Amino acid sequence: MKLVVVTAGLSVPSSTRLLADRLAGAAARELGGAGREVDVRVVELRELARDIADNLVTGFPPPALRDAVRAVEEADGLIAVTPIFSASYSGLFKSFVDVLDKDALTGTPVLIAATGGTARHSLALEHVMRPLFAHLRAVVVPTAVFAASEDWGANGADGSLAGRIDRAARELAALLAGRPAATHQDEQVVPFAQQLAALRGQ
Repeated sequence: MKLVVVTAGLSVPSSTRLLADRLAGAAARELGGAGREVDVRVVELRELARDIADNLVTGFPPPALRDAVRAVEEADGLIAVTPIFSASYSGLFKSFVDVLDKDALTGTPVLIAATGGTARHSLALEHVMRPLFAHLRAVVVPTAVFAASEDWGANGADGSLAGRIDRAARELAALLAGRPAATHQDEQVVPFAQQLAALRGQ
């Protein structure tokens, strides 16, 4: 089963990447406990920033971006994590989403998460992130995870960051456990001469 983690943190180290890794680890543990083998891949958008900009301008994705897009499109489940700037997802995150095919995430279970300086940014998950993935016809888990600066180091009690991570991971795992792993067949390319011969035979 393929679990892809898209993280849009801009700094190194990044609290956004840290949250993404903790969510991925929790989801992998939940799926492993249910007897599912999980292949986790992290797509670090910071490393693809120039490729994303080039693609938006030219319409042609460079190889690294094409590979990242294919990974997302072939994922059984997705974890999407962005920093919140000016009450919304980052421009880098939205630009990557704009590169995806409009039907790429139809029916895909998605866990949404975000980081920000204060908890007052947490509603961005509900008023911008959730509607974005609803528009893409993804299946978004009920629990969205927001981590403010003061959340790091909290204990594991209900309501803490650790508790929210575990709850969201269980919800994602429950959706994935009920689905067969996606099978993606390579597109069959028919040579032009063969197509022409078939037309002549009609």
